[in-house]
Amino acid sequence: MSKLRFLFTLTVIFVLTLSLAGNALAKKSKRIIHDAEFAILEAQNSERWAKDDEAIDQKLAKIRENNGGKRPNIIYILLDDLGFGEIGSKELSVVRGYDTPHIASLAKEGVSLQRMYAEPSCTPTRVAMMTGRYPSRTGTSEAKATIAGDGLSGEEVTIAEVLRDAGYYTSHVGKWHMGDIEQAYASNQGFMHAEFPIHQQGQLAIMHKDGEIADVARGVDPAGAAQTFTLDTLFTPNPADMVMGVELRDGKLYEVDMKAGEDWNQTKYQEMNQRYQTNALKQLRKLAKQDKPFFLNYWPLLPSTFTRTDIKEFRTLNGGVWAENIVKVDDWVGEIVNEVDNLGIADNTIIVVMGDNGPFMQYRGLSGGDDRVYRGGKTNHLEGGVRVNAYIRWPGVIEPGSYVEDMIHVSDFFTTFARIADATDNIPRDRIIDGLDQTGMLLLGETHGRRDYVHIYEGPVLKSVVKNKYKMHLAAPGDNPIIAPIFDLYRDSRERRPMDGIKYGVWAGGQFVAMIKRHEAYKKKYPNRPPAHDIPYKGIENLRPESKKLVETFTLGLPQK
Repeated sequence: MSKLRFLFTLTVIFVLTLSLAGNALAKKSKRIIHDAEFAILEAQNSERWAKDDEAIDQKLAKIRENNGGKRPNIIYILLDDLGFGEIGSKELSVVRGYDTPHIASLAKEGVSLQRMYAEPSCTPTRVAMMTGRYPSRTGTSEAKATIAGDGLSGEEVTIAEVLRDAGYYTSHVGKWHMGDIEQAYASNQGFMHAEFPIHQQGQLAIMHKDGEIADVARGVDPAGAAQTFTLDTLFTPNPADMVMGVELRDGKLYEVDMKAGEDWNQTKYQEMNQRYQTNALKQLRKLAKQDKPFFLNYWPLLPSTFTRTDIKEFRTLNGGVWAENIVKVDDWVGEIVNEVDNLGIADNTIIVVMGDNGPFMQYRGLSGGDDRVYRGGKTNHLEGGVRVNAYIRWPGVIEPGSYVEDMIHVSDFFTTFARIADATDNIPRDRIIDGLDQTGMLLLGETHGRRDYVHIYEGPVLKSVVKNKYKMHLAAPGDNPIIAPIFDLYRDSRERRPMDGIKYGVWAGGQFVAMIKRHEAYKKKYPNRPPAHDIPYKGIENLRPESKKLVETFTLGLPQK
């Protein structure tokens, strides 16, 4: 190579290097886009937060130094339909006649998040945690049980992708519930290991003959009533025709433990639950041997179950099917925690355990469940629908037996996990991220949180707004906004006295309206995105003949070319 050509090559490499470095710097310096309300908080608290950030960075650096430079492992356990007071507190558990000693032990070894907000139902909470965004922004704000041909778009960036791209091994075991199309699968949303059911408990725990016999479901068994005038025999789907649990093997997705023509029943459902627990423990042992940090997302389907016949021995004073299975899940959580301890990775492993929304009130007689401190349950914007217990253990970092009353929303885990994992640069900067960085609350303690507001949706509809200790229920369309009830959640935690609102409404009504207008204005600049649409079950290698037939029937109802 001539000297001139050599110098030219060096110059090109130098220019490209500067360009790439400049792009990386621009990406790093560009701020995360949060909702309008955060800007108001930041303007008032920026100096204090800057000092907190210095202390946080020092603590995180020290933690990594103490662990040989390795970033912390994260285990996130999300339990189904458990509102505030249903796990981890012996004082509250006695009210309903069961105990959760293993979760209570974890709580005593870590921190209890006393003002934890989830979303009102399964899919929205899971989407918020995974994307750091209100589910309405992603088009996936509703829970669906049968095939729908939609789901979480591949354009959304999940916490699994954020951590994977930062060098974490990412693994998902258990419930997923974000769509029945290929791009929505956990295996296509950032997880390097994935095993999960395509659908949710509406199919798995209710839609079978055992459910019809127990009268928790009706119409799923055609033999249960005369079909004299039935013309469309496909209107009532056979739940066994739908895809059940799938696993990622050598880069391909396969349905497991279902044979062609096999029925789905309560026994199969319980076997699925036990398989996920067994495999979560297997994953944990495998991940602990690797050099890289890991993110294990374990979402059991239980305690959601609806029949009594499969309970061999009742262990609770309550006797409800939910209560009995809460005790079983508590045992499972204990197994996970014990395994972390036995593997010698406890000091560098964060364990989070929380519920995803309030109790399933429609089945409260059978389940043994009910709302407790807060009124309302699953699907509802009342505090009972969205306030849940959340506990975090991080030995040597989080003070044992501590409590924080700072407000936190489930989307905050997205941003907080990214900060802890030194992966904040991987958070997208082209959309609103509702999740706020709450690392200060974990490392510095109570009063170091960065949230005092949350917008609460039921499906795609904004239903209420919380700010500080106040909450406003939005007036119905066409009603005068002046009648919108406002509650002081410390004086009226069950939201029963709307007439008290006049005492706050004189000043708070206008403030809430302005808050909502700011929230809606940001949507014009950063519009909500639709869900992705496609033919269900693509990418599953071994579809059963009945599943293929179900898809063919589904496509008949789509617009034909």
